[in-house]
Amino acid sequence: MSKDIYHNITLKVKQEKKLFAVLIDPDKQNFAELLKTIHVCNKVKIDFFLVGGSIITNGNIDNTVHAIKENSTIPVVLFPGNHNHISTKADGILFLSLISGRNPDFLIGNQLLATPKLKTSKLEIIPTGYLLVDCGNLTTAIKVSETPPIAYNNNEQAANTALTGQYLGQKLIYIDGGSGAQQPISNEMISLTKSNLDIPLIIGGGIKSAKAAAEVYKAGADIIVIGNGAEKNRNLIEEISTVRNNFN
Repeated sequence: MSKDIYHNITLKVKQEKKLFAVLIDPDKQNFAELLKTIHVCNKVKIDFFLVGGSIITNGNIDNTVHAIKENSTIPVVLFPGNHNHISTKADGILFLSLISGRNPDFLIGNQLLATPKLKTSKLEIIPTGYLLVDCGNLTTAIKVSETPPIAYNNNEQAANTALTGQYLGQKLIYIDGGSGAQQPISNEMISLTKSNLDIPLIIGGGIKSAKAAAEVYKAGADIIVIGNGAEKNRNLIEEISTVRNNFN
């Protein structure tokens, strides 16, 4: 995958190939463990790294991105929790708008504050509609955004919200259970949402096994993201990569 990240995503989706990304939270890494994770990601050739989180306190985004770039040729895409979570060392950024909520700070406020820095950067900016779903736990993303998530079984609302994002010009839709989600997004929600969209669909949160990943891919996800699961079990990266390869 070249630095033309979105082009390569859409190309693979058109070829009916599945993609896999690993989310690195700078607050949950030490350098030695990060290098081990990068090594595994290189070995199985994940499609891209995501770097970020809802709250970044002690972790340094620049240092984390630099460490990945020094040890991998895989693209690094920012997954910002707010306008301060930007590193110009990365290759791209998911320019997130929390369209499942009604908090203006996360619909456009943080985006406006981030724009001056993004304008002078070389980051590839990928407008992304972001939806939070209640997957059985009050996740950090829900707390920080101060927005109620979409109910786990409200498939119609999720599908309509995602399609609204597409109509607003978003290039990706990301449905997330959040860090610490007890279960993945339901197959029914994924399937209905995907059937409504003409743009790629990312699913994250609560994917703790290869079997769960296979179900999520089968339901219609174009891209799977794992973060918390990889932190607890690095072998999961290899297992889900095998699942992805089997679909491709």
